[in-house]
Amino acid sequence: MLIDAHCHLDDAPDAEATIGRAKAAGVGRLVVNGLWRSPGHFGNALELAAADRSVAATIGIHPHDCAKVPEADWARCAEIAADPRVVAVGETGLDFHYDHSPRGRQQEALRWSIALARRVKKPLVVHVREAAPEVLRILQEERAGEVGGQIHCFSGDRAEARAYLDLGFYLSFSGIVTFKSADEVREAAKLTPADRLLVETDSPYLAPLPYRGRRNEPAFVVETAKKLAQVLEMPFEALAEATRENAVRLFALNLKSAEA
Repeated sequence: MLIDAHCHLDDAPDAEATIGRAKAAGVGRLVVNGLWRSPGHFGNALELAAADRSVAATIGIHPHDCAKVPEADWARCAEIAADPRVVAVGETGLDFHYDHSPRGRQQEALRWSIALARRVKKPLVVHVREAAPEVLRILQEERAGEVGGQIHCFSGDRAEARAYLDLGFYLSFSGIVTFKSADEVREAAKLTPADRLLVETDSPYLAPLPYRGRRNEPAFVVETAKKLAQVLEMPFEALAEATRENAVRLFALNLKSAEA
């Protein structure tokens, strides 16, 4: 069984069928990100987790949106984070590619999220785009290694990978690892210890080969895992077992409840 360690199902036209296809493909557990969408609305991750034991939810405020969130919803996010169905805080982080929120506000939100993760004793889900030095600085300053977490959709090089690993974070590899242009990401994967690897789809984005160009979904994480196993010269079954155990450990997942 594989675990998709990061996906989005808010916009899935039929989330139940999407989850069913994942299970049929051997993806037995999904970590679904719950994110602030509009005032008072944090998406459907918690509802999916309540309806299907194979789903675990996270909760967070994306760096794209942090400048638009009303004060009451920051408090509501903190309340939801304490729910036992929520396994992590995020995704949070910095995105200096789109700059949908001012950079200073993104950094404040990341620090707030680290403090929340420490308070609820849950790991972080960290988004990084064209902001690795700043993310690393904040993670170090806020002692984020004490709570740990997932660098989701890792797209950096070996030096960046080493810096996150030294902080105690897990690296989560998406369909990018299958792209022809992603040599640096594959080299970073080779540096990553087997007990710090995760696989994810980030669906509906970044579909792996041979599905590139299509809407991504959790079932496709199988292709990412196959490519990662090839890159690491590991049997697929060993890669699946390692990434599954890592996700269970990081997110404190109960696999027996998923199978019930």
